[in-house]
Amino acid sequence: MANKYNGLINVYKEAGYTSNDVVAKLRGILHQKKIGHTGTLDPDAVGVLVVCLGTGTKLVQMLTDHDKEYICVCRLGVTTDTQDMSGKVLDMQDVNVTRDELHGAVQAFVGDYDQVPPMFSAIKKDGKKLYELAREGKEIEREPRKVHIGAISVLDDSLLDSEHLFTMEVKCSKGTYIRTLCHDIGLRLGCGAAMQHLTRTSVGAFHLESAHTLKEIEQMRDDGTIFEIIESPEYIFRDLDAIKVKDSAYKLLVNGNSFRIDNVFCEDPEGISDEEYSGEMYKGGDRVRVYSEDGVFFGIYRYNGRTRVFDVEKFFYES
Repeated sequence: MANKYNGLINVYKEAGYTSNDVVAKLRGILHQKKIGHTGTLDPDAVGVLVVCLGTGTKLVQMLTDHDKEYICVCRLGVTTDTQDMSGKVLDMQDVNVTRDELHGAVQAFVGDYDQVPPMFSAIKKDGKKLYELAREGKEIEREPRKVHIGAISVLDDSLLDSEHLFTMEVKCSKGTYIRTLCHDIGLRLGCGAAMQHLTRTSVGAFHLESAHTLKEIEQMRDDGTIFEIIESPEYIFRDLDAIKVKDSAYKLLVNGNSFRIDNVFCEDPEGISDEEYSGEMYKGGDRVRVYSEDGVFFGIYRYNGRTRVFDVEKFFYES
């Protein structure tokens, strides 16, 4: 049975929900099983959680790989077992940090950075999640993972002296733990630190301003306006060239088969030869969005310059 909803929906994850909680609640709201999220947010964190619906679930891994942006409140002078303020306090230290020292320590993490994942994480070791081991009071050695911090900006340091708090905006690659970044900034400053609050403001092209709470989504379902906030799977490929395939090759499209360059529908009123079309428009390895002649989206195809055919890379059409 075809899914009723196919595409991507930008959910505002509220505090107290796990990412899996959001998926479970959406399955109930939308009465559909085929739903998946694109990147875990801690229960206390809020913000953008891109959820894939129906054929959009084919994009889960691709969206998980997208860069992300956060606004984080960090507290200096405290170290916890979870690296955020929800955990058990392990150490408290005096804070004698100047603004210049803070800004220098923060900027030291811009670029590639070998980050040791926290024990309280879903990473598996010998088939068991690290947080399960942590809850048993165990701590094991973790291999550092290379992450990339594109930029860090200190947005507010007005409470640095009184409450030892500062707020920063972080642009980073997948797999970056912001609470570990806070912890490591604290180590660099010599006073310890823990994350106090986290908001994810962006995942690729999805931003906080267009995110909707579960309550809003349920209301839009009832109002019949929910399709207004579901982006088609093609949305994240909008920078790729789009081509249409002739009706004569429609059967190839429906079955997810490759098609030749001369199956491409050319809308140039002057006309253009197949040789010119392939020679001028596409090179081997080029990726395109593929539509039927009447505009139905089928998927992402890659052009093979040697065989002069477009091979399917991601197929989204559902009859």
